[in-house]
Amino acid sequence: METPGVDSRVPGAAAGAELRWMGGRLLDATGGFVGSLSPRIPGEQDFTPVLHRLTPTETTTSAEPEIDYEGLPPGAATSTHMLAGSVAGIMEHCLMYPIDCVKTRMQSLHPEPAARYRNVMDALRQIVRTEGVWRPIRGVNVLAVGAGPAHALYFASYEKIKFSLSDSVHPGANSHFANGVAGCVATVLHDTIMNPAEVVKQRMQMFNSPYRGVLDCVGSLLRRDGPAAFYRSYTTQLTMNVPFQALHFMTYEYLQELLNPHRQYNPSSHVASGALAGALAAAATTPLDVCKTLLNTQEAQAVHLLRPAAAATTSAPGARHISGLGEACRTVYRTGGAPAFFKGVHARIIYQMPSTAISWSVYEFFKYVITERRHERSRRRGGGDRDGAK
Repeated sequence: METPGVDSRVPGAAAGAELRWMGGRLLDATGGFVGSLSPRIPGEQDFTPVLHRLTPTETTTSAEPEIDYEGLPPGAATSTHMLAGSVAGIMEHCLMYPIDCVKTRMQSLHPEPAARYRNVMDALRQIVRTEGVWRPIRGVNVLAVGAGPAHALYFASYEKIKFSLSDSVHPGANSHFANGVAGCVATVLHDTIMNPAEVVKQRMQMFNSPYRGVLDCVGSLLRRDGPAAFYRSYTTQLTMNVPFQALHFMTYEYLQELLNPHRQYNPSSHVASGALAGALAAAATTPLDVCKTLLNTQEAQAVHLLRPAAAATTSAPGARHISGLGEACRTVYRTGGAPAFFKGVHARIIYQMPSTAISWSVYEFFKYVITERRHERSRRRGGGDRDGAK
């Protein structure tokens, strides 16, 4: 037997549902009669033998099912995932923004002499000392505005597709294929919203950025290159993020099976799984991230290196730019060979490990809290209905 309002994959017995035989009638877990197996015979004694008697302690325990926050109440899953994902995305990007700034600078193909750093901590010290304490978080506002709706759509679509596809491919069990496909589809939707914010953010992060603020950067890009400038790196972003997120989600779900097999709320397992999954995916996709940074920032030295003839013959604004993943790869290779594709790999891993750990732990926490409150309201409504029936 299974109880309504609980995830269909959770057996009713595990959720606290029990049926007991008592005098030809069935008792549910709360002690109420739910039906009769045989008609009442006239003259039958009222004290039919009881095969199993419920104790008050047992009744109370079975009437309070354990909250399964992975199986959300019907109709509440999408809003819960969107709210939890939005908060997780904003916190992830805002808390790790200074490291993201360092990563962008360390991926520069032709850094200025004053912007050459030995490691992440050296970069942070130099930026704060020479450019001010607020410089590492310049442009964080545009990322916060984009991260909220992007991550809300990202997590909601991931959870919806994951559960639907898992039920079709491998009913009642976790499917790595479903996790990977769900991560890819969620990434396409996420990057559609986030790509313009990424372009503005990375231009604001570069050394000696000429823009006074976010609005000045947006206006300058629109005047010089048009709306296409905000999606010049979109295909490269997808080429990077689709394998990144597929590897990320598959690794996270696999580690959850090892560290948290019952899929309960376990902050330490969410942090560890998120950090390891983020580190592995970040290291594997660093070459594509270097190309994406080049497409977003359009470094002048790299443009002149790729197109010296065009630089000498035309001066039209916006006429010279690197476009497409193939052109970006050629530029990176001509600049520094194969090692150039791994510029900033340490900064990227250091950024992604806590970033994905924060994202998953915050997301799982809010999903758990929101679901717990919904279950509490459902229990109160159920208690009110029982009192009315009495």
